[in-house]
Amino acid sequence: MKLLHNPEIKKGLIVHLILAISATTFGWLHDAYTALCLSLFSTLYLLVYYVFTGARYRKLQQLSLELDSMLHNNTPIEFEKYREGELSILESELSKMTLRLSEQAAALTKEKQFLADSMADISHQIRSPLTSSNLILSLLMEQELPMERRRQLLRELTQLLSRIDWLVESMLKLAKMDAGTITFNRAPVSVPQLLRHAAEPLLIPMELREQTLDIIAANQPVSHISENNNTAAFPQFPGDFSWTTEAVLNILKNCMEHTPVGGRIQVSYAQNAIYTEIVIEDNGNGFDKDDLPHLFERFYKGKNASEHSAGIGLALARMIVTQQNGTLKAENRPEGGAKFVMKFYF
Repeated sequence: MKLLHNPEIKKGLIVHLILAISATTFGWLHDAYTALCLSLFSTLYLLVYYVFTGARYRKLQQLSLELDSMLHNNTPIEFEKYREGELSILESELSKMTLRLSEQAAALTKEKQFLADSMADISHQIRSPLTSSNLILSLLMEQELPMERRRQLLRELTQLLSRIDWLVESMLKLAKMDAGTITFNRAPVSVPQLLRHAAEPLLIPMELREQTLDIIAANQPVSHISENNNTAAFPQFPGDFSWTTEAVLNILKNCMEHTPVGGRIQVSYAQNAIYTEIVIEDNGNGFDKDDLPHLFERFYKGKNASEHSAGIGLALARMIVTQQNGTLKAENRPEGGAKFVMKFYF
């Protein structure tokens, strides 16, 4: 019998036989009738006990086979069959385990699909400027190309190479954040200095677009504040200056690209006992209502996105802010235009 292959069953059977023989021997000391009754009772007990034990082990074996089938063939288990007796405890734990395994399998499938989509998006984002670069290089090889045209092509090639460099750097930053290999500093960050530093690379492009950038605190512009002034009195928060600059720069760049020529971008900030708030607004076209729930998704491009948009900047900005105990949301202004609200909690 397979049941007797179990060491515990063997030990139990030996103990039960010893007790049965002892009881029968004790009965013979009195009379044959007592011995016969004790012998029959012991035999009946052994039969009943091992019939129920065998049934329980057959259920366990069946459960083991169903678990194996679930793990290899995704076959669901009917746990209702095991809700009686001591198997109910095992059933409860197995239910939790299978539910967790199903959730993990679904998450892995979703991550696999996301990785495939991301690789396709990355390939597309890099392929376009590379194709344009190769075309420009082939034109530059023409010996009779006019000098003015050559200079124009070189400027376009420089812009394309800068775009590729930005794409690669941004994706590397996203990958490092996903892997958890980035450690953010927790030092006091002066908001006025942060905003000036983030806006500096965009001042010339904004000037070419005839756009105005206003940085306001308590209804007063702070552009006149000197770098040498004591900034302790100004709003600040504990965070990483360099990474937060990257986040603010990406948001400002997004506003600049979606603000018309001669438009206005306003940055305001305030502080209370709970958090420091930075609000960035523009008077552009704002967001399409269908785009609002997806603005911070990686590689998502809204209906009003420019042809050069990669869908990385806003996703990177939110990751930077949230990993510094902050929040970042976007909405449309009632009077028109986009509005980004960034909060850093103490």
